[in-house]
Amino acid sequence: MKAYIRDNILYINKEDIPEYQKGKSVVRNNYFWALKSISDYAPFNGDWEFCSEIWIALGRMLLFFYNSGYLGDRETMLEFEDDVLIPDELRAVSTKL
Repeated sequence: MKAYIRDNILYINKEDIPEYQKGKSVVRNNYFWALKSISDYAPFNGDWEFCSEIWIALGRMLLFFYNSGYLGDRETMLEFEDDVLIPDELRAVSTKL
């Protein structure tokens, strides 16, 4: 998931937010609701925001869903631009583009 940090807030690009699909995969829908529940702001058609206070929880949640085997790297890893310093709390679930 493409991500960026501005003013100590992590943003996940709206195109990479998992979709809720009624009647589809329970794991993907749980993933959607779990991410939405810990976000600070999750507009319908915008980037989702996560304040730095919950980055540890976000990292643990992303690792949990990755380790479940139902979701791949592309859906559970945060992708940052090369010039971004990745915070320690997110390092285990992050990569560079």
